[in-house]
Amino acid sequence: LARAVELCNGQGACRKLDGGMCPSYMVTLDEEHSTRGRANLLRQALNGVIPAEELSGHRIQEALDLCVECKACKSECPSGVDMAKLKYEVLTKHHEEHGTPLRARLFGRIATLSRLGSYAAPVVNFVNGLRPVRVLMDRFGGIHRDRPLPRLAHEPFRKWFAKHEPRRVAPRGEVVLFDDTFMRYYQPEVGQASVAVLEALGYEVTIVDRLGCCGRPLISKGQLGTAREWAEQNIAQLASYAARGVPIVGVEPSCLLTLRDEYPELVATEAARQVAGSALLLDELIAQVAAEEPERVAAAFSSAGGREVVLHGHCHQKAIAGMGTTEAALALAGYQVKTVDTACCGMAGSFGFESEHYEISEAMARRSLIPAVDAASSEAAIAVTGVSCRQQIGHFSEREPRHAVEWLADMLAAESGGPE
Repeated sequence: LARAVELCNGQGACRKLDGGMCPSYMVTLDEEHSTRGRANLLRQALNGVIPAEELSGHRIQEALDLCVECKACKSECPSGVDMAKLKYEVLTKHHEEHGTPLRARLFGRIATLSRLGSYAAPVVNFVNGLRPVRVLMDRFGGIHRDRPLPRLAHEPFRKWFAKHEPRRVAPRGEVVLFDDTFMRYYQPEVGQASVAVLEALGYEVTIVDRLGCCGRPLISKGQLGTAREWAEQNIAQLASYAARGVPIVGVEPSCLLTLRDEYPELVATEAARQVAGSALLLDELIAQVAAEEPERVAAAFSSAGGREVVLHGHCHQKAIAGMGTTEAALALAGYQVKTVDTACCGMAGSFGFESEHYEISEAMARRSLIPAVDAASSEAAIAVTGVSCRQQIGHFSEREPRHAVEWLADMLAAESGGPE
């Protein structure tokens, strides 16, 4: 932890108002909310300037509270300070000493709650939409009454996939689709689009039955012990595929990139490293196919229309994988892509749901993202690569964004098929 904190050399590159780092500082303009400010407080606790017990105390938690764990500092800080990982560690120690709040426990287990809710989706959706219920959630659960709750799908993705008739020819072999919680229970259409694109590219799509939540919600809420257990379980399920060179593909950057960025550190085994090495965003896989068999990609998409797409990238994708492959995939499908220059949308997983963070979440969104979306032509498609971004744009603008893979599926050639 001390070595990670010492990466910050105080140059203050985080005190800027462009790019992605640091979104909370861009809103508050408070040194404490910059990457440097937070690193300095941690350094002072580690070197004894302030009492060591403050490392897990409430004062440092206040400074870390507005860190949305976007990882922009990981890529934009010249020293590569990863404040998100520092926050995970410190928050875990805080919870070990002071207890883990109920809300953090619930958000950390959103996959379990979603699975249970999916058995009575219409009822859950109705109850969650009632104003008195939202007021009670706000008062006793700390979930802001004005933030729309995601609606559970009437037919979860895995139920659809069990009935799906795959293409009979799969010249490129097998691929594992990592169906994240929101694909699985809330937006099965994203999963359907992913399957359509993968099959059009010549893959046989596999869903691993016992694959669980990636653990990202637990990590972000400072519950690293349980997150490590979940990571070990998922690695056990995926290791045989990774050993055979089967790509493990996802479309939710915060989930898929957890396999790549956190798993090798949470579980320092060769299997974890192999799984990380096999984990790809769908756009990255398309780029690989385009490099190896450009004619296959050309045949998969109709490449007609030339419609403009206004694209907003998920923070973790921008920090770890980059947006180039998404831009290239959309262009290959025939779109004219315009990627907006924005920091974090402000939703940041559960952050935008939390009552005390709602206003600053909105302020982050309205800095550049919502104006860019509102300024887009009414004919332009609004594309995102993360579910949080989709929720935020849908809440604070009149536009209805869709995941980039859904726009790709719309452009599949007739003989390639499309989402059912």
